[in-house]
Amino acid sequence: MKKADPLAPRIVQQLAVFLENKPGALAAVCDALSIAQINIFGLTVSDTTDHAVVRMVVSNTDRAMTLFESYGTLVVESDVLMIQNDNKPGSLSRIAHALSAKKINIDYGYLASMPSARKGLLILRVTDPKRALGVLKKLDAE
Repeated sequence: MKKADPLAPRIVQQLAVFLENKPGALAAVCDALSIAQINIFGLTVSDTTDHAVVRMVVSNTDRAMTLFESYGTLVVESDVLMIQNDNKPGSLSRIAHALSAKKINIDYGYLASMPSARKGLLILRVTDPKRALGVLKKLDAE
Protein backbone atom coordinates (compact mmCIF):
# COMPACT_ATOMS: atom_id res chain seq x y z
CA MET A 1 0.00 0.00 0.00
CA LYS A 2 1.36 3.41 -1.00
CA LYS A 3 2.04 5.80 1.87
CA ALA A 4 0.22 9.18 1.67
CA ASP A 5 2.41 12.19 0.95
CA PRO A 6 2.25 14.39 4.09
CA LEU A 7 2.98 17.47 1.96
CA ALA A 8 0.24 16.82 -0.61
CA PRO A 9 -2.82 19.10 -0.67
CA ARG A 10 -5.59 17.71 1.52
CA ILE A 11 -8.99 18.43 2.97
CA VAL A 12 -8.87 19.34 6.66
CA GLN A 13 -11.36 20.70 9.15
CA GLN A 14 -11.31 24.37 10.02
CA LEU A 15 -12.88 25.72 13.19
CA ALA A 16 -14.62 29.09 13.20
CA VAL A 17 -14.68 30.30 16.80
CA PHE A 18 -16.91 33.25 17.68
CA LEU A 19 -15.40 35.44 20.39
CA GLU A 20 -16.14 38.71 22.09
CA ASN A 21 -14.11 41.45 20.38
CA LYS A 22 -12.08 42.56 23.39
CA PRO A 23 -8.49 42.43 24.61
CA GLY A 24 -7.51 39.00 25.93
CA ALA A 25 -10.15 36.94 24.10
CA LEU A 26 -7.71 35.47 21.60
CA ALA A 27 -5.08 35.00 24.31
CA ALA A 28 -7.54 32.89 26.32
CA VAL A 29 -8.23 30.69 23.28
CA CYS A 30 -4.51 30.25 22.62
CA ASP A 31 -3.87 29.44 26.29
CA ALA A 32 -6.60 26.77 26.32
CA LEU A 33 -5.21 25.17 23.14
CA SER A 34 -1.66 25.29 24.51
CA ILE A 35 -2.65 23.59 27.77
CA ALA A 36 -4.42 20.87 25.74
CA GLN A 37 -1.25 20.45 23.59
CA ILE A 38 -3.12 21.47 20.41
CA ASN A 39 -1.00 23.23 17.81
CA ILE A 40 -2.36 25.97 15.52
CA PHE A 41 -1.31 25.48 11.87
CA GLY A 42 -3.27 28.36 10.35
CA LEU A 43 -5.28 31.26 11.77
CA THR A 44 -7.13 34.34 10.62
CA VAL A 45 -9.27 36.79 12.58
CA SER A 46 -12.17 38.83 11.15
CA ASP A 47 -13.68 41.44 13.38
CA THR A 48 -16.97 43.27 13.72
CA THR A 49 -17.95 45.82 16.33
CA ASP A 50 -18.98 43.34 19.02
CA HIS A 51 -17.45 39.98 18.05
CA ALA A 52 -14.57 38.38 16.19
CA VAL A 53 -14.53 35.22 14.09
CA VAL A 54 -11.31 33.28 14.56
CA ARG A 55 -10.85 30.72 11.80
CA MET A 56 -8.19 28.14 12.53
CA VAL A 57 -6.75 24.84 11.44
CA VAL A 58 -5.33 22.91 14.39
CA SER A 59 -3.53 19.65 15.08
CA ASN A 60 -6.53 17.99 16.77
CA THR A 61 -9.86 19.37 15.59
CA ASP A 62 -12.05 17.02 17.66
CA ARG A 63 -10.29 17.84 20.94
CA ALA A 64 -10.34 21.57 20.15
CA MET A 65 -14.06 21.44 19.32
CA THR A 66 -14.80 19.65 22.60
CA LEU A 67 -12.64 22.15 24.48
CA PHE A 68 -14.40 25.21 23.02
CA GLU A 69 -17.85 23.71 23.57
CA SER A 70 -16.98 22.96 27.21
CA TYR A 71 -16.45 26.71 27.68
CA GLY A 72 -19.78 27.46 25.96
CA THR A 73 -18.01 29.05 22.99
CA LEU A 74 -19.82 28.96 19.66
CA VAL A 75 -17.68 27.00 17.18
CA VAL A 76 -18.48 25.83 13.65
CA GLU A 77 -16.54 23.20 11.74
CA SER A 78 -16.07 23.22 7.95
CA ASP A 79 -13.94 21.54 5.32
CA VAL A 80 -11.08 23.55 3.81
CA LEU A 81 -8.06 22.75 1.69
CA MET A 82 -4.61 22.84 3.25
CA ILE A 83 -1.93 23.31 0.63
CA GLN A 84 1.80 23.63 0.97
CA ASN A 85 2.75 25.90 -1.91
CA ASP A 86 5.89 27.44 -3.32
CA ASN A 87 6.77 30.86 -1.91
CA LYS A 88 7.31 32.54 -5.26
CA PRO A 89 5.40 34.86 -7.58
CA GLY A 90 2.62 33.11 -9.47
CA SER A 91 2.05 30.18 -7.09
CA LEU A 92 -1.38 31.32 -5.93
CA SER A 93 -2.27 32.47 -9.44
CA ARG A 94 -1.62 28.95 -10.76
CA ILE A 95 -3.91 27.42 -8.12
CA ALA A 96 -6.65 30.03 -8.61
CA HIS A 97 -6.63 29.56 -12.40
CA ALA A 98 -6.79 25.76 -12.10
CA LEU A 99 -9.81 25.97 -9.77
CA SER A 100 -11.48 28.66 -11.86
CA ALA A 101 -11.14 26.54 -15.01
CA LYS A 102 -13.25 23.86 -13.28
CA LYS A 103 -15.80 26.45 -12.04
CA ILE A 104 -14.73 26.01 -8.40
CA ASN A 105 -15.05 29.26 -6.46
CA ILE A 106 -12.62 30.30 -3.73
CA ASP A 107 -14.83 31.69 -0.95
CA TYR A 108 -11.86 32.89 1.09
CA GLY A 109 -8.32 31.96 1.95
CA TYR A 110 -5.34 32.79 4.10
CA LEU A 111 -1.66 32.08 3.80
CA ALA A 112 1.65 33.01 5.32
CA SER A 113 5.34 32.39 4.91
CA MET A 114 8.54 34.12 5.86
CA PRO A 115 10.08 36.01 2.93
CA SER A 116 13.10 33.68 2.99
CA ALA A 117 11.03 30.47 3.18
CA ARG A 118 10.82 28.22 0.12
CA LYS A 119 7.32 27.01 1.00
CA GLY A 120 4.22 28.50 2.61
CA LEU A 121 0.92 27.20 3.93
CA LEU A 122 -2.29 28.12 2.12
CA ILE A 123 -5.76 27.48 3.51
CA LEU A 124 -8.67 27.79 1.06
CA ARG A 125 -12.41 27.52 1.57
CA VAL A 126 -13.87 26.48 -1.77
CA THR A 127 -17.32 25.61 -3.07
CA ASP A 128 -16.44 21.94 -3.71
CA PRO A 129 -13.48 20.71 -1.63
CA LYS A 130 -13.44 17.16 -3.06
CA ARG A 131 -13.40 18.30 -6.69
CA ALA A 132 -10.86 21.01 -5.85
CA LEU A 133 -8.58 18.44 -4.23
CA GLY A 134 -8.66 16.37 -7.42
CA VAL A 135 -7.78 19.45 -9.47
CA LEU A 136 -4.87 20.32 -7.17
CA LYS A 137 -3.50 16.78 -7.17
CA LYS A 138 -3.45 16.82 -10.98
CA LEU A 139 -1.78 20.24 -10.87
CA ASP A 140 0.91 18.85 -8.52
CA ALA A 141 1.56 15.98 -10.92
CA GLU A 142 2.33 18.37 -13.81
